[in-house]
Amino acid sequence: MADMAADERLRVLVARRLFPEVVERLGAHFDVDYRESDEPAEPDVLAARLQGCAGALIAGTERIDAALLDACPGLRAVCSMAVGFNNIDVPACTAHGVLATNAPGVLTETTADFGFALMMATARRIAEGEHWLRAGKWTHWTVDLFAGSDVHGATLGILGMGRIGQAIARRGALGFGMKVAYHNRSRLPAADEAAVGARYLGLTDLLREADHLIIVVPYTPETHHLVGAAELALMKPTATLTNIARGGVVDDAALAEALRERRVAAAGLDVFEGEPSVHPALLQVPNVVLTPHIASASLPTRRAMANLAATNLIAALTGGTPPTPLNPQAAASRR
Repeated sequence: MADMAADERLRVLVARRLFPEVVERLGAHFDVDYRESDEPAEPDVLAARLQGCAGALIAGTERIDAALLDACPGLRAVCSMAVGFNNIDVPACTAHGVLATNAPGVLTETTADFGFALMMATARRIAEGEHWLRAGKWTHWTVDLFAGSDVHGATLGILGMGRIGQAIARRGALGFGMKVAYHNRSRLPAADEAAVGARYLGLTDLLREADHLIIVVPYTPETHHLVGAAELALMKPTATLTNIARGGVVDDAALAEALRERRVAAAGLDVFEGEPSVHPALLQVPNVVLTPHIASASLPTRRAMANLAATNLIAALTGGTPPTPLNPQAAASRR
């Protein structure tokens, strides 16, 4: 009977190498197909591994679209350990009755820490100074040696004022005495603005006023190249731009040109169009700090992200209520 019960358990795919304790946790509920690889699965490989699976735990790189869902009719839940979900076609999931979830909240403070650190490294030209020192060029001091711009007291512009944007605002206003301005699809309640002294501005005014612009909007068709050549032209030549949102929100080619021509002082980028590829022009300009999409990369946070995805998957397939659904109506639409 025990063998029969085990055979009747639902099968799930863990699409990437994960913390062993999270895989073990899933194994207490399901028959787990564990793809122990750091490379994202190609669409045909992912579709093949999902045959016979009721659910999947994925990262932010596995593409879940209508073609894959058509090929995997038994799939009932796809749970991502990332907060961004531009790799998941949510309407297609809903149409196929597949519940999709992401992992917001658990990475807010860690990502805000990183975004603020990347902005500071950009403003104070830390990467440029390190590269220069490592190259053996430090032979004497000069009055303007890698002189950057101040962070304290400056105007912090935040494009996107969700959880992470608000956490960055608190750091700037309360920790560094910055003047906080923001633009968002919808304005925050007055009490939330007052908590960090944030002013709501139109996008044009935000770009013109910000000394340090941090971008934290989600990637959607509407936000593709939200900051392009025209928007960069509005920024102060002394301003910095930091992108911890998603590649594609900023036009990387236009940004590289603006950096090369010093129409924008410096940039800090954790995300890129077409990543893991980086636009070659960005690799040629010195006034940019580049990191490989690691804003949430602290071990406690990555464990929390993976565990939230596991919690969602367990709940979705065992009759519970997943805590962070993207399309809670999916179950009702399942044929």
